[in-house]
Amino acid sequence: MRLISLLPTALAASLILAATTQAAERARADVECMPSDQLLIYDCMIMLTGRKSGAALDGVEFTVNMNMPSMPMAHNVKPVKAMPTGKSGMYHVRLELEMHGEWILKMDVSSPARDTIIHKLHFGTAMGESDMPGMEHEEQKTE
Repeated sequence: MRLISLLPTALAASLILAATTQAAERARADVECMPSDQLLIYDCMIMLTGRKSGAALDGVEFTVNMNMPSMPMAHNVKPVKAMPTGKSGMYHVRLELEMHGEWILKMDVSSPARDTIIHKLHFGTAMGESDMPGMEHEEQKTE
């Protein structure tokens, strides 16, 4: 009789251990951003997987913060909450940049376990080109 009463406790403990192990796995992000029809606005798809298992991570809550490494603290881009897409491990976020260039995306995971993922991306025009009106640089030819 005592064995029967211990069985639900053992089952609950094993389920908690499995959930804790999965929640404790650090995340890895693959990010792909496409320009929208508006200047400096990008739709990004973020695939989260476990670093060790490679399994898609569902039910993750996180925000994306952005900063330009060439101009630290110069841009005040508000953090954006990532939204699940319905596809396992896939999340969507719409980013509004202040200018084209190289940006650091910092994904702050709050649930199921705290984590931070850093990802560097280059948005927009080619290096050296400007998207600011009046700041274009044209090569002048001399004959």
